[in-house]
Amino acid sequence: MVPPRGCDITSHVNAARITVTMDADLGAAVRAAAARAKTSVSGWLAEAAADHLRNELLGPALDACEQEYGAFTEAELNAAAALLQR
Repeated sequence: MVPPRGCDITSHVNAARITVTMDADLGAAVRAAAARAKTSVSGWLAEAAADHLRNELLGPALDACEQEYGAFTEAELNAAAALLQR
C-alpha cells in the first residue's frame, strides 16, 4: 500500500533505510518532483519504487488474463487507454 502524498511513511510502518546514489541532475529532478508533490524525497522515491514494481507485475498479469480469456479486443484496449488518460 502506498501512503497518501505528504504522509511520512516511516511513522506508520516498519521502514527500511536505503541509501541511493544517482546522477546530480537526476537528484535535482527528484527533489523538484518531491517538492511539487508536497512530499519528502524519501516518500517520493518510495512511491516511485512501488509504481515501478506494480508495473513489472502488470505485464505477466495481462498475459495470464489473455491466456485464460483470449486476446483483448480493440474496444477493451481503447477503454483501458481512456482510463489511463484520466
